[in-house]
Amino acid sequence: MSDTPRTWFITGCSSGFGRSIAEAALLAGDHVIATARRQEDLEMLEHVGAGRCQGLVLDITQADQVRTVIAAAAQITGKIDVCVNNAGYGLIGAVEECSEEQIRTNFETNFFGTLNVVRYILPVMRAQKSGHIITISAAAAISNYPGFGVYGAAKAAVESLSESLRAEVQPHGIKVTLVQPGPFRTAFIAKGLDHAAKMPEYAGSAGKFANFLANVEGKQPGDPDRAAELIVQMVHESKSPLRLPLGKYAVKKIRDMANQRLREVDEWDTRASDTDFR
Repeated sequence: MSDTPRTWFITGCSSGFGRSIAEAALLAGDHVIATARRQEDLEMLEHVGAGRCQGLVLDITQADQVRTVIAAAAQITGKIDVCVNNAGYGLIGAVEECSEEQIRTNFETNFFGTLNVVRYILPVMRAQKSGHIITISAAAAISNYPGFGVYGAAKAAVESLSESLRAEVQPHGIKVTLVQPGPFRTAFIAKGLDHAAKMPEYAGSAGKFANFLANVEGKQPGDPDRAAELIVQMVHESKSPLRLPLGKYAVKKIRDMANQRLREVDEWDTRASDTDFR
């Protein structure tokens, strides 16, 4: 790994991947600007950081606050080498079950909140002519599940945004990576899920998936600390894959979906190609 310390700006550091990545970056000798919605959730990180971690209160859905906090972070450290978009939460419910308020609020955080951070971190990184934007996506963006329609759609929107962003900012020396974790033993299921009102018509699809999530809680195979170590190693090795799957489940899911899509293309290849002008 490179010996040059990096400065990280990380959202959603109260728990889960955000906290693990912050701790891994500090362990690697880097500096961290850790953000969360409550200052008390950042105090332990600041203590562990021993002068190399600064905690800032941030709600990513508030665009003006995002702009102010990122400007303050850049002044504190003089640079921001890595931005980790981690803050977000899930919504479990069939598309028909989810209320309009739940849908819009979920997109406000998972898509527009992420977009707020990207838009206001870019001027800092363009001025530096360097930087790495890392966004925590989800296995639901690889292929989605019944009951995760809204959440998966928000993450898929972030993935599409990141594909364009990568091409746009590459000439400015800025890298973009999407992290696609499988099931990891974080507090996501216990504390990071909103639930729609249940309808009996969806008990066998969205309801079944909700029960699966409840049963798998605490038994997920993924270790968030090991995942965080890999992300920090990736940064220190100056690597920047567009997509970084985490865990055997996510790796297999990507391969399975690629094969399924190829089979569909093979089935429809000739007739689909014949729709061009002749």
